[in-house]
Amino acid sequence: MKPVRKAVFPVAGMGTRFLPATKASPKEMMPVVDKPLIQYAVEEALAAGITDLVFVTGRSKRAIEDHFDKAAELEAELERKQKTALLDVVRNILPSHVNCIYIRQAEPLGLGHAVLCAKPVIGDEPFAVLLADDLLDGEVPVVKQMVEQYDYYRCSVLGVQDVPREDTRSYGIVATRPLSERLEAMTAIVEKPKPEDAPSTLAVVGRYVLTPRIFHYLEHAKPGAGGEIQLTDGIAALLKEEQVLAYRYEGVRYDCGSKLGYLQATIEFGRRHPEVGAEFSAWLEAQSK
Repeated sequence: MKPVRKAVFPVAGMGTRFLPATKASPKEMMPVVDKPLIQYAVEEALAAGITDLVFVTGRSKRAIEDHFDKAAELEAELERKQKTALLDVVRNILPSHVNCIYIRQAEPLGLGHAVLCAKPVIGDEPFAVLLADDLLDGEVPVVKQMVEQYDYYRCSVLGVQDVPREDTRSYGIVATRPLSERLEAMTAIVEKPKPEDAPSTLAVVGRYVLTPRIFHYLEHAKPGAGGEIQLTDGIAALLKEEQVLAYRYEGVRYDCGSKLGYLQATIEFGRRHPEVGAEFSAWLEAQSK
């Protein structure tokens, strides 16, 4: 029973909802205050004990690789100017024991296909999947919460939250039976159902801990909603063989794939920022008067 030490970050999407900002820069590199979205997701994974970061990339995503790479010229310049605080920030984006692996998804064939691209690196180990669009803010990092559930139950765990019924067409929606206060056993999962067809209002957000058996079903999956290979369809097939759990995580989700969610995250994280938080909060309060 291997521990969860690998995480997959599907980052090949085009980010069209944020054009023109994402015309030449990856959506995952959009900053919330002074850190890009992808770094928040990576830090969440590291807090759960992840040591191997697998980025499934596409064209024009080089900035993500550069962000997590060593920047010798920048470090030399900061050192020359004795900007030691900034030098520490740049040097400590990733711990030295963490590995970054980059895999190219040649065609935009869906989230399920992106996860399948990581199979050669994941092998027969359990793994996490994190979508950087979803910025999850928990006192205990959400992936850590989910890995703890996996360690106990030894089966796939999906992060879920309740959404308004009129929004079910934007999510994978699960049917469940309760196990405990925050944990439910899944009986079905449907990709983006119409509100009148949705089995519940419990939606899957961008956090998964999956057993390697998912690859078998993704390899045999047929294109689903939108003509893409859906991770939801692979999980639905996996349900027939293995238990899959839905976990109501403790924390707040900011949907940074939408402009409103991105602005909400920026304000909330700006309020808490150690450098500018107090001044920013005071400014916001003054604007409301």
